[in-house]
Amino acid sequence: MANVFSSKDMSNASDKKIAVGISSCLLGDSVRFDGGHKRFHFAVDELSDYFEYKQACPEMAIGLPTPRPALRLVKSKENNLRLKFSDGRDGDLTNEMVLFSTAYLNGILNLSGYIVCKNSPSCGLERVRVYDPVGNGNKKSGMGLFTEQLIKRMPWLPVEEDGRLSDPHIRENFIIRVFALHELNELKKNSFNRHSLIEFHARYKLLLLAHSQPLYRELGRFVASNNKWESIDSYFDEYRNKFMNLLKQQATRRNHTNVLMHIQGYFKRYLTSNQRQALSKLILEYRQGIQPLLAPLTLIMHYLSEYPDDYLNNQKYFHPYPQSLRLRYGL
Repeated sequence: MANVFSSKDMSNASDKKIAVGISSCLLGDSVRFDGGHKRFHFAVDELSDYFEYKQACPEMAIGLPTPRPALRLVKSKENNLRLKFSDGRDGDLTNEMVLFSTAYLNGILNLSGYIVCKNSPSCGLERVRVYDPVGNGNKKSGMGLFTEQLIKRMPWLPVEEDGRLSDPHIRENFIIRVFALHELNELKKNSFNRHSLIEFHARYKLLLLAHSQPLYRELGRFVASNNKWESIDSYFDEYRNKFMNLLKQQATRRNHTNVLMHIQGYFKRYLTSNQRQALSKLILEYRQGIQPLLAPLTLIMHYLSEYPDDYLNNQKYFHPYPQSLRLRYGL
């Protein structure tokens, strides 16, 4: 029988790998109701160099075998969602799933992300089929019970499903959030104080601006008020919630353009007229959708190597995750 939930290292992980939860079937384990799996190439073959997976199959964890009758979400007469067998046999697994989820999640609070299985009544993130009490009509309007408990327990955690991660913008946003939360978690564990948190926030300024300027200004005011909080731990928890909610907002072409133009200003006194025009042209073409984000960024990085700037060199905007993941090539 496959391992139901455990730490799974895909390639001799070091301690520096990021702890990320994942549905066991996405790693290729044959734990699904039909005895199969849904091996997710991006997670197994591309992210395993960076992530140490904490895997779980909630359905097997509550004692179900594989293969097994499929499960479904059913809306009760009281308008609550219940987890039941799709073949109509007696049995309500809702309480067992909630109890397992609560106990399991309490033991893995150090995670920096979670990848769940699309459409699953236990793990799906969105648009999971919800059936009426009779079991006939259904709407794609639910969330898997395990994932629902996951988000309630850790609202700051980046959570995505395999289907949505095929979208390059959603994929990059998820990876940015995972690496940012990992750095924040490491800060809390190793060298956390008010000053170190302010420095952390400063490193993320340009990246945060690319995601939401209004929320960045709001978070900036919160950072400035840190001395009003008696408990530094309570302050950290609130900062984490606000910081991760900001990064969850999808970065836009307009916001990236504003950030690029802001960066351009740092090089005005160094660049020739032709160089300034070349950079301005690339930024304009990016805004118009002609060039990918990588085009102006590459030229800026070239100028930054020639004219170093301590502030820019420390900005996470340029390297929010390892370049080898190649996530900005099509943005």
